[in-house]
Amino acid sequence: MKPSWKIAILAVALPVFGVLRLPYEARLSGELRATGLFPPPLEIGTRDKIGQTSSAVALGGLRTLVATFLNLRAFTFFTEQRWPDVEDTFNTIVDLAPRTRYYWETGSWHQAYNAASYYLNDSKLPPLRRREAWRSSILKGRAFLERGVRNNPDDWSIRANLGFLLSDSNKFPAFRDPNETFAAAAEAYRKAADTGKALGYVRRAWFYSLARVEGREDEALALARTLYASGPQNQTPTLLVLLLVLEAHVNPSMDVAARAVELFGTPEKAYEALTGHWQRTRERFPVHGVSAALESLEKTLSIPADQSIFKQPPPPPAGPDEWFRE
Repeated sequence: MKPSWKIAILAVALPVFGVLRLPYEARLSGELRATGLFPPPLEIGTRDKIGQTSSAVALGGLRTLVATFLNLRAFTFFTEQRWPDVEDTFNTIVDLAPRTRYYWETGSWHQAYNAASYYLNDSKLPPLRRREAWRSSILKGRAFLERGVRNNPDDWSIRANLGFLLSDSNKFPAFRDPNETFAAAAEAYRKAADTGKALGYVRRAWFYSLARVEGREDEALALARTLYASGPQNQTPTLLVLLLVLEAHVNPSMDVAARAVELFGTPEKAYEALTGHWQRTRERFPVHGVSAALESLEKTLSIPADQSIFKQPPPPPAGPDEWFRE
């Protein structure tokens, strides 16, 4: 066969072969992306943000390297308190490395904690603008973690970080509806625990959030009893008090003081635990039966009337209304 004929055959065969391969390669690429073995293609906006050189490196398969350098840039923006630049940079970083837990958790932390604290204390802004900037930063931190969860549904830590943010007494006032917020926190912790990979504290944190959701006391009590029965590692003072409180909720005629002594061992330890719980007003924990138990224990311990917990001033209120007062 003449060389010219060979060239002509190849010229026709190669495009046909390429067309036949396209469906197979597209299907294979989709399967690899679905399993996390092959990254999604870079969006045009991401290429523009990282520049031509970094884009070429990223397209060459070194996206995590580019993300590392951008993380250093974000740290510089953080030290300069350039919060919009921090936010924008981390959005680009997670486009490049969506499977890296650290970037999701750090990007959220910068918004919900560092930027929010900055606006909390920035006296140069009027109180109303500071308050809205503080709230907006926390909402952005939440949204960023929720994106992280969607990109990493099997990662327990990102879900647990979301639960922590939603149940933080310094943050949950930004979400306005405590009941919805604690329910969302409980769900985040529950799903983190359900991965089977979470650390032991996650199940307790799930319970602590669920115990603060009005209308779900029975569910919370069942979880408390399960945790209590699992061993001393879960029998923390907070869990014991909440177990007591939830039992008092379902059984108002219960002798709460006697049950407290049973749980804590002595009247002194029971009184110490319950007074601490009584003063944790900012955290919105339920207090069913606590007042009656404290009164009974004060009689048992012969505590003078002027030293009663009820004579002590409650902790000063703390929240947006106080933080951003004119």
